[in-house]
Amino acid sequence: MADAALQRKNMVESQVRPSDVTDRRITAAMAKIPRERFLPARLTAFAYSDETLNLGPGRVVLAPSTFARLLQLAEIDAKNNVLVIGGCGYAAAIVAEMAATAVALLPDGQAAANVSEIFSAIGTANVTVVNGELAAGWKAKAPYDVIVIEGGVEAVPETITAQLGEGGRLVAIEVERGLGHAFLLHKRAGLLARRDAFQAASPLLQGFEAAKPAFVF
Repeated sequence: MADAALQRKNMVESQVRPSDVTDRRITAAMAKIPRERFLPARLTAFAYSDETLNLGPGRVVLAPSTFARLLQLAEIDAKNNVLVIGGCGYAAAIVAEMAATAVALLPDGQAAANVSEIFSAIGTANVTVVNGELAAGWKAKAPYDVIVIEGGVEAVPETITAQLGEGGRLVAIEVERGLGHAFLLHKRAGLLARRDAFQAASPLLQGFEAAKPAFVF
């Protein structure tokens, strides 16, 4: 992609910073990591547009401004162990610039293999790439200080919130009747406190639907 470095700079300056993203670690990482490398060929032309990209059933890549704000909400620390659920690997690459270790959970083996190759090529060594059901999380590397769900949810399964350590934070975008907003779950003394943050849009991820009430005759 021609002038990718310039496009990354423009993305940060025209999309991310104006969205009240003040964490310089996020803007530095987004100016560095080649977003286009993580996208399929049909989407590379849109790598630096401020829109959510659909990779296929249940897989999305959030718009840069939305993703940056969601990441800032998580308040990732340099000592943290982070689980990134969904996406294309790009979010985990950004997280890896900020955290001690990260796990990128993708929905299929081929996607995981491709992302592992990209991480090797760009020199990202502190991410473990795994594949499995997104809504199950990844218990083997738990507990996590932070869990980032890249996409829309109606509900967060208890299997995932159980993988948060004490003091851990989870961020995602709740979608309801076509509307969405980012929220934070903070685990304290085994209980989850919720804080709604900002309006945001995202397609719903498979496996994160709310339980439907049983039909009664």
